[in-house]
Amino acid sequence: MKDRVAIDFQDGVADVRMIRADKMNALDEAMFDGLIEAGAKLADMKGLRAVVLSGEGRAFCAGLDMGRFNDMKEKGEALKGMRDLTARTHGPANKPQWSAWLWRELPVPVIAAVHGVAFGGGFQVALGADMRYATPDVKLSVMEIRWGLVPDVAGTQLMRHLAREDIVRELTYTGRVFSGEEAFAYGLVTRVCADPRAAALETAREISAKNPHAIRAAKRLLNLAVATDAKTGLTAESVEQLKLIGSPNQVEAVRSQMEKRAAKFAEA
Repeated sequence: MKDRVAIDFQDGVADVRMIRADKMNALDEAMFDGLIEAGAKLADMKGLRAVVLSGEGRAFCAGLDMGRFNDMKEKGEALKGMRDLTARTHGPANKPQWSAWLWRELPVPVIAAVHGVAFGGGFQVALGADMRYATPDVKLSVMEIRWGLVPDVAGTQLMRHLAREDIVRELTYTGRVFSGEEAFAYGLVTRVCADPRAAALETAREISAKNPHAIRAAKRLLNLAVATDAKTGLTAESVEQLKLIGSPNQVEAVRSQMEKRAAKFAEA
């Protein structure tokens, strides 16, 4: 965890930061592990009242590490055997899904402070938080379709409770980049502010001054209100993604993106 995620704890507030700044906090295996290890540490932390999740450097999280896409470009179908995405390794989720879903499962409120970019899996990690504070000009995207894939870091299960169904579909089908202001209008961002991390820490400190039993009870109740069999939805993400990874059209999507050309897809 130490080379991917840092935690500072003071007065009931955990300041959690992704610290892979040289790679814009991109999600590699070590980052997934770091986020999950951080979540486990927070779940057992005495006196925890609230959490702020952010990324150091120029971005919250640029999404999946480009090394993964290089592998898709070169290895294609062989990648299918590298991981069974349908295996439920973390409760209702697989490892990548849990890196986003775990923030929902923590017993205290979590605020994601988002700046720079939050693309693909990085955007989905932010969606796992109770609230998202973002800069007006942050760049966000459900980017998986650009690589011939579907959102599978819990995104389908998180977005559907935040934005209108048609908005979720448009963003998922197009992969277009949208701003913090647009995200606020859609319901995907809670507050737009010049310094999201400072604002999030202020809110976290305000929450930490409230009755901790009431706050935890409120989170349990609010989670219950939106839960409609998360395991089924998360498993469905994995099943669809496993079919796509390494398929000819998915590899062509990756190659065309990396070669900066129009894709030539086979008919479905």
